[in-house]
Amino acid sequence: MTALLEMQGIRKRFGELVALDGVDLSVEERDVHALLGENGAGKSTLMNVLYGLYAPDGGRILLRGEDARIGGPRDAIARGIGMIHQHFMLIPPLTVTENVVLGDERTGALLDRRVIRERVRELQSRFGIEVDPDARVEDLPLGLQQRVEILKVLYRGSDLLVFDEPTAVLTPQEVDELFAIVRTLREQGKTVILITHKLREVFAVTDRITVLRLGRNAGSLVTSATTAGEIARLMVGRELRELRPRATAGSRDVVLEVTGLGALSDRGTPALLDVGLTVHAGEVLGIAGIGGNGQSELAECIMGLRRPTAGDMRIGGADVSRDGPRRTRAGGVCYVPEDRRREGLVLAFTVADNLILGKQAGPPYATFGVLDPQVIEREGALLAREFDVRPPNPLAIAGNLSGGNQQKVVLGRELSSSPRLIVVSQPSRGLDIAATEYVHDRLLEQRARGAAILLISSELDEIRALSDRIAVMYEGRIVATLPAAEATEERLGLLMAGHESAGAA
Repeated sequence: MTALLEMQGIRKRFGELVALDGVDLSVEERDVHALLGENGAGKSTLMNVLYGLYAPDGGRILLRGEDARIGGPRDAIARGIGMIHQHFMLIPPLTVTENVVLGDERTGALLDRRVIRERVRELQSRFGIEVDPDARVEDLPLGLQQRVEILKVLYRGSDLLVFDEPTAVLTPQEVDELFAIVRTLREQGKTVILITHKLREVFAVTDRITVLRLGRNAGSLVTSATTAGEIARLMVGRELRELRPRATAGSRDVVLEVTGLGALSDRGTPALLDVGLTVHAGEVLGIAGIGGNGQSELAECIMGLRRPTAGDMRIGGADVSRDGPRRTRAGGVCYVPEDRRREGLVLAFTVADNLILGKQAGPPYATFGVLDPQVIEREGALLAREFDVRPPNPLAIAGNLSGGNQQKVVLGRELSSSPRLIVVSQPSRGLDIAATEYVHDRLLEQRARGAAILLISSELDEIRALSDRIAVMYEGRIVATLPAAEATEERLGLLMAGHESAGAA
């Protein structure tokens, strides 16, 4: 094999921050190459240099042994480089075909829709990418939207495809489908760079690995000749801790009780059907299920963000079925939403401002409705240090932080009030292994303190590691609730697919 891509001594600085400090990357032709590292290690920055979104401060790029000067995405596309971004670059009201051809002017101003549609169908057939060419993107789930992004790149003739955290918003089923596509891409002669931090996915689909740490090379490995422990040590510079052994929940006091809960989706169709559950003090109840089976609506109902159509919800014995979010929070409930960027943070605000959201109306942050900037900054600095936000600068803009540090800001705000009930959805989505470890430790600390935790996650490893009991949702119903010790991955998988008989002992 020959090296399709060589990046040598790449340097990139943003003000005082050195994002890349002489990074090397060598990718063989027709390989799936993993680019690993913690959030903020420089993975996405390096690929943005390759794609022409950032101009490097030093180093050079070679394609098939020849110098490649890439001044922007147009140059990268012309050289056969395509990038599938973590946050999709699609126009929701347009169809799949229209999104695929958008920005590609090779056919001129007049588009022959029939010819384009046939070309899209040809690509779908060749690479095993199934999606309706005439469907509107806004009507597609995230897994299918990602396929549209892949088709866009293939339509432009790319031979080197960069996937930036491609599984961050996918369900386990969608991850399997994506990796089947990646394997087909490799078989059809394409080369793939996979930016990720999930070790299971690395072993499932990649050939070689480059690990970055703090903007520098930490190691290069052959996937088949390494171990998860070796990769983790290179990524974080230390051995990872296993989750601490936990005693069973000591209190049987019911904190959250849901009975016969019903609710509609945003489209007006039934999302929750006769849902019932209880969560006790000092207990983690995990909610497992493939995305779109009512988990999000359940969390929103509990938090007062969605009005139930039937049933009752009680927190500490008090009926909260018709309470709004302000009153629910005042009752000692906190919420870590699944989409931290859209629902958990105001990205344009500072870290300090985000850490007081929901508490800004009263002391110590405001007097007679007037905010006190000095108090906000001081308290923000304390929480940023306590929850290990990096950098621990209360005046940093939240949108500029890595995903792991954004999640720490949300956790810091929500957990600092010592809640009695924590509703947390997809807590480790898009996080590296060190940030995931940190989040898990914090949740278990709250459990040990006596808080009740409702954990919603599409990651079965996470559900099984943290939960005392596990409830499985399918098509808006809870089809089974099992002790964690009895919830094997096979059994949970069958329940998530609708095989309710797997719930029987």
